[in-house]
Amino acid sequence: DTACKNRPLDLVFIIDSSRSVRPEEFEKVKIFLSKMIDTLDIGERTTRVAVMNYASTVKVEFPLRTYFDKASMKEAISHIEPLSAGTMTGLAIQTAMDEVFTEEMGTRPATFNIPKVVIVVTDGRPQDQVQDVAASARTAGIEIYAVGVDRADMQSLRIMASEPLDEHVFYVETYGVIEKLTSKFRETFCAANVCALGTHDCEQVCVSNGRSYLCDCYEGYTLNPDKRTCSAVDMCAPGRHECDQICMSNNGSYVCECYEGYTLNPDKKTCSAMDMCAPGGHDCAQVCLSNDGSYSCDCFEGYTLNPDKKTCSAVDVCAPGRHDCEQVCVRDDLFYTCDCHQGYTLNPDKKTCS
Repeated sequence: DTACKNRPLDLVFIIDSSRSVRPEEFEKVKIFLSKMIDTLDIGERTTRVAVMNYASTVKVEFPLRTYFDKASMKEAISHIEPLSAGTMTGLAIQTAMDEVFTEEMGTRPATFNIPKVVIVVTDGRPQDQVQDVAASARTAGIEIYAVGVDRADMQSLRIMASEPLDEHVFYVETYGVIEKLTSKFRETFCAANVCALGTHDCEQVCVSNGRSYLCDCYEGYTLNPDKRTCSAVDMCAPGRHECDQICMSNNGSYVCECYEGYTLNPDKKTCSAMDMCAPGGHDCAQVCLSNDGSYSCDCFEGYTLNPDKKTCSAVDVCAPGRHDCEQVCVRDDLFYTCDCHQGYTLNPDKKTCS
């Protein structure tokens, strides 16, 4: 990673050292700054760098006019201490405009046409009104890159950053991997960046590679054999999705659905069996038995399920084998009584005849 001959910049780093940034994480930020400086063409006539540190208050660690060599800059960065407390990002950007991007502090005159660039590194949500301040800075010709770490509020990053947002807003999961952004900024700031010049033929993503470039694709797409165009990945291939039951591929993404008799849970991934026996959910004449996303019908005592498996008919209680009358069975809806042939009388047991 030798330094590229990037176009000259007046570059200001604004780093968050609020209470949520742990000491070991703040050390990672300082390493990131040092590695960034290694990739830049630092000098009085090339790129000048300033570093600002903020929390509830703002401290200009060193302005653009102080150091013009990498060793001195990196030494100064190693001694920066966190401020802790709140996250006044708007105040920090305002201070950059008022106290750092001035000719007396080392910013070169407008006639030089040297880009003014800010890189904000934060893991929090601003506790002040950053939107108007950032808009003023952009109007004043300052290009803003927003780097969010871990708990950073993405909406606030997008409010701060310059357009196009996909080239000015970066996010990393932890301070431990913030260094991987060094190569992204290297590509952005290097003069021999074919991707930035727009002379490439990549369909989706161009990745600068020294004086050449490679094509890549957005998440959910894969590079075709022509190494230029992209095709949507089958996101529903086994192992690619988190759907409990049915995965529906959707142009480089996917949505989950459920089998009949199941409903999608609020997590949009898992399914729960519906109560198929809820009123209106079934067509059983008498009894509905719920059964894990399905149901079956049954009948009350004295009734039998018809062949349609839905309706019920009254059982013939006087059918042979269904009663215990000795002579005559008399049906009475779902019940029966016993009687005797002429010349016989019913015994006290109500079943036999004498």
